[in-house]
Amino acid sequence: MGKTIFITGAGSGLAKGAAFGLAAQGHKVIAPVETAPQVTALREEAKLKGLDLDVFKMDIKNPQDLAQMLDYDFDIFVANAAVNEGGPLSEVPMQNFRELFEVNVFSTLETAQIAARKFVDKGKGKIIFMSSMAGIMATPYVGPYTATKHAIEAIATTMQKELEGHGVQVATINPGAFATGFNDRSAEAKWKWYDEAIHFTRKEDMEEADQALENQYDPAEMITKMVEIIPLDTHKFRTAFPEETEKQMKEEEAKRWDLEI
Repeated sequence: MGKTIFITGAGSGLAKGAAFGLAAQGHKVIAPVETAPQVTALREEAKLKGLDLDVFKMDIKNPQDLAQMLDYDFDIFVANAAVNEGGPLSEVPMQNFRELFEVNVFSTLETAQIAARKFVDKGKGKIIFMSSMAGIMATPYVGPYTATKHAIEAIATTMQKELEGHGVQVATINPGAFATGFNDRSAEAKWKWYDEAIHFTRKEDMEEADQALENQYDPAEMITKMVEIIPLDTHKFRTAFPEETEKQMKEEEAKRWDLEI
């Protein structure tokens, strides 16, 4: 039986692919995007694929846009919309850091609160937070984004305990590094403000870290996993993918208990 699935930030990347994949499976997909041009682009691409998506502009930081959620009834809510920016935590401009939290944490929680109220009133529903391997792991010069995803992990874990008694499921999906361009744009962002003459972080260290992006995974694999997991009635609280990423996340957590400084 098809589900009605609401996915924020569906204009690009993994969420866009998942929206198409879920619609192709017969699910009703509500696919809001951040900007008006994305609305046109996504509608046209869906039409070319012969898929029916409900696409509209919903910048999750905009209260008027956010109010549109109240007009929809859905079975599953996927809190995906996010922004990404890298840089050393010791020197990142606080305005940039705050912007990531505004979108990835505060506004994301606000969307989840709207979904939670709807689901509690119905006595059922599922909220999936698109987290990341960064929700558990810590990588140098990815700290701003990592901090927001650690917050999402705490939010999801707490809401799972709080909403379980209301019949509402809560889970996370934690992708590894996939070549959607999202990570690459993040790596580029720090060079807009970094000045070697002012900042103490060594340029060569950040450049070396950026080289890891040369070995990202094929997004099609993650999209397939999302299309599999999102509609399920039951699954694990945390879905990390691929298996190599799941192993890295578990090893990272274990190391922290014995790490000496």
